[in-house]
Parts: sequence; structure tokens; C-alpha cells
Amino acid sequence: MDAADVPTETVRVLLVDDQELFRRGLRMVLEADPGLEIEEAHDGLSGVARATASAPDVVLLDVRMPGMSGPRAAAAIKEVAPSARIIMLTASDEESDLLESIRNGASGYLLKDSSVDQVSDAVRRVAAGQSLISPPMATRLLEEFRLLATRGEPEPRGTKLSDRELEVLRLVALGHNNREIGQKLFISENTVKNHVRNILEKLQLRSRVEAATYAVRERLLDLP
Repeated sequence: MDAADVPTETVRVLLVDDQELFRRGLRMVLEADPGLEIEEAHDGLSGVARATASAPDVVLLDVRMPGMSGPRAAAAIKEVAPSARIIMLTASDEESDLLESIRNGASGYLLKDSSVDQVSDAVRRVAAGQSLISPPMATRLLEEFRLLATRGEPEPRGTKLSDRELEVLRLVALGHNNREIGQKLFISENTVKNHVRNILEKLQLRSRVEAATYAVRERLLDLP
């Protein structure tokens, strides 16, 4: 779809970010576009509440916020406002954050160094039904999937992995970082790092994204 094909009617946007200065500043510049109506929420929980009340067309959602993370908020928003389209707008270029966001219903993933014009354009494109990922993240993700696709099939269902390694792999695929995995399994962050390294070596994978994709493909997450 070309830019000329993107609808120009008013788009109702919910901006969810715990950094007030960033949130207010972005609202001011986006409101210069007469086709965008902006409202705010200061964290994930209030974002879900606001989405429930107003059913926005597009939600701009930070990834890392206190209380409820952006990806978890995205999943909750899709429950209460199924028609809302979600764009993660974040400083995080972590592949695990991108993967978790997409798994939880995000249609876009933009880094906060994007220009105002890029954000405004992304809002309209995602509202029109497109999906959009910042070029640096898209390039990285596509490369990871290309490498995975050109490699031979791993052994089915993680048969090379220990029970603990399978636990770690499942949590990696759910988007948790090493610190969070350590807290959930009551082990140190260094131990988690060692487990992740062993998982990648045993499965002949090169990154957490490949490991997460493997876990989803082999149905190790017990997802529907």
C-alpha cells in the first residue's frame, strides 16, 4: 500500500508511556496533525483501562514500564479492545522484546529515535491494516529467520535438552530476560546465561530469537 492509499480520516490514538516528559512532548507534536486525536495513559494498567473506555484505533505503547510491561499490556488491550491496532514505541532494540510484543498482538515496533513524521505515518499505516517494524529491527529479525530456515531441522521437541534447559527455553520464548528467568527459577543470572549458551550450542542455534522460534515451532510452550 502506497502512502497515497493510506486513509486520511481521523485516527484516535492512545499514547501509553511512563515517562511524562516524553509522553507530553510526543502528544504536542502529534497533535499538530489535525487527523490525529491523542489521549494519554501513564502506565500499562491505566492504558488498559483507557482502552476499555475509549476503544482507540491505534495504541502507541512503551515496552518497559513499571507494574505491567508493554507486551503484557498489549495482550490485555487486545482483549478489551480487539479492533485496536498496537504499535510498540520504545528505546529497546532487544530481539526478545520484539518477539514478545508481536506474540502479544503488536502490529508495529518502532524505536524512539524515529522521527515524528515516521511515527505519524506508522499510526496511519497500522490503522489501515498494515504491519510495520523499524528497519533496523526488521533487518535483524529477517536475518535470524533466514539463518534458521537455511539450517537443517533440529531434533524434535528439544530431546537434547535437560529439564532445566527446557524450562529456561520456554521462558526465553515468552520474552523474559536473564534476570527475570533467574528470579522465576530461583537461580543466578550467570547460571541462566550458562543455560542459554548450552541451549544454543545443543540445538545449533545462534540467538535467542532462533531459540524462541524453535520453541514455538516444536510446541514446547503448550500454546493453543
